[in-house]
Amino acid sequence: MIQTNLARRGFLLGAAGLGAGAVLVGCTSNEPEQQSDPQQENMAQGDNAEPGEPVTVGFSAPAADHGWMAAMTINARAAAEQFSDVTLNATEGTNDVNQQIAQVEQLINAGVDVLVILPFDGKALTQAGQQAMDAGIPVVNVDRVFDSPLAYRTWIGGDNYRMGVNAANYIAERLKQDNVNNPVIGEVAGIDSLPLTQERSQGFRDALRRHGFDVGPRVSAEFTPESGEARTSNLLQGAQNLNALWNHDDDQGIGVVAAIENSGRTDFFMVGGAGSRNMMDLIKADSGPVKATVLYSPSMASSAIGMARLLGQNKGLGDLAEHEVPAMLTTYSAVVTRENVDSYMDVGFDS
Repeated sequence: MIQTNLARRGFLLGAAGLGAGAVLVGCTSNEPEQQSDPQQENMAQGDNAEPGEPVTVGFSAPAADHGWMAAMTINARAAAEQFSDVTLNATEGTNDVNQQIAQVEQLINAGVDVLVILPFDGKALTQAGQQAMDAGIPVVNVDRVFDSPLAYRTWIGGDNYRMGVNAANYIAERLKQDNVNNPVIGEVAGIDSLPLTQERSQGFRDALRRHGFDVGPRVSAEFTPESGEARTSNLLQGAQNLNALWNHDDDQGIGVVAAIENSGRTDFFMVGGAGSRNMMDLIKADSGPVKATVLYSPSMASSAIGMARLLGQNKGLGDLAEHEVPAMLTTYSAVVTRENVDSYMDVGFDS
């Protein structure tokens, strides 16, 4: 699956996609000589997909105890293997903040050229990122952002707020098409204390209000199938009327779907979050409550490795006029439905 993902998407921003804009078109003998365009010259800095200076990339991430998190590490390793000029020095994943800090310090002492860090806790790992930057090692901060931009050279991650917005827009538009007035719309959030959960819920509320709708019964789970099933069972017991349900996370969504099936309810549809292959299979089958999922794709880890390689080689993104890798890159939370699911199966991950 990973090989297919990387081959077709080109890591989103890695491999050939990074050098796609660097192709030069030569003049034929029958064409008049043209003056060079400075902007075109900036964009044509060579094919970034071709092997370049060897780069050792250090990689640190939390434990792979969650489908999405496991996919992040799998994608990073697979992306590195695609580049003959990249050596990946990956630490063992851990949810112990102090242990991850120690692992990052080990990578710094090992003299890696670039560091890719997905912190268990962005605030807690900020000093470690700063330490690497102070040592002259560019840091690619993935997803959970450090407290200070001084701790990273570039950041890549998902758009939690727009994830909620796009889930709400899909639900609202579907209900309007079905001529449903005053709908009851439920929400199964993740861990409420996390900023990412707060951002997703805020986007969901804001977008629903633009459609004249409100969030109805709401529960929070813990990003696990067990918590998803338990919290959704409670929600369904208290909500005799329901038209739609948004679940923030496809890993806990396994339990959410189980709770719905156990209840025997068929009066509402469900939208997931993150883009697991499990949910995509259910969307494609179209035989149950799951009708869509909103991406928060772990393919960002593949892109992070591609960006780290370019930073180590002092290159920019081939498709852009800028000479340098951007300071921030936010992925898009596309809505996967039965109509387009086949085009997104390559970035699906196993819950």
